[in-house]
Amino acid sequence: MSDPVPAVIEADATGETARIFTDIRETLGSPVVNLIWRHLATVDGGLEWAWTAARPIYASRQAQAAAQRLYDRLDPPLPCPLAPGALASVGVPDADLPKVHAVADGYNRGNGPNLVALTALLVSPAGVAPNAPVKPSSAPTPLPRLLSEGDVSAETWKLVRAINLLGARPDEPILATMYRHLAHWPGLLALMHAGWSPLAEDGRLGDAIERARNISREEGARLAHLRADAGPAPEAARTALVEFTDHVISRMVPIGRALSKWLPPVTR
Repeated sequence: MSDPVPAVIEADATGETARIFTDIRETLGSPVVNLIWRHLATVDGGLEWAWTAARPIYASRQAQAAAQRLYDRLDPPLPCPLAPGALASVGVPDADLPKVHAVADGYNRGNGPNLVALTALLVSPAGVAPNAPVKPSSAPTPLPRLLSEGDVSAETWKLVRAINLLGARPDEPILATMYRHLAHWPGLLALMHAGWSPLAEDGRLGDAIERARNISREEGARLAHLRADAGPAPEAARTALVEFTDHVISRMVPIGRALSKWLPPVTR
């Protein structure tokens, strides 16, 4: 099993798809090509249309600036602080903490800009975002291998699927890829599930997801004037953008930001 939705695996991309994937990574400064782009690569003309339309928003660095404004306003809820030694006790030694942080950072680099920029392809322009300078990003840290169902125990895969439902619809069809990278540390996923479950149950996580969705629509409307004319959108591509921006990316933006804040800092 590679992806629960049709998607092109980065390593398997060839030709124009491989070229666009490389351009996405370089333009976003991201270590991964997020699932939305890999899914669009399975839609006839979808990847070419979406990247042509959205690339100026990213290349101007205004997607990244809008994502930072989104992050600053979001204030996602955090689980209870981790007790000293909690990570080590579940199989995450101090030596692995930089790798875990790299996963959270890698997805934060992509999810926020993707949410605002792809929303900008769906909404009508409304005003203009401030032309805010954005500091150059440091080089992204490579992420651990993306794991699939056959790479992990049945118990770990059940945990991946369970944590993916926190803040999601009961029939959520899209599995957030970040959890598959974190499946190298099942104990961490267990701690995350225990930590985020109360936030999902009392509505705080749902409120944060709704804030992310609403802020992204504001920011997207202010970025929409930057999108390029890529011609008519393939209907399946537009449907995918609505599904991803309304649900999985809006969900993973507050979770990813909260994860970065919740993890102990890396000591050098």
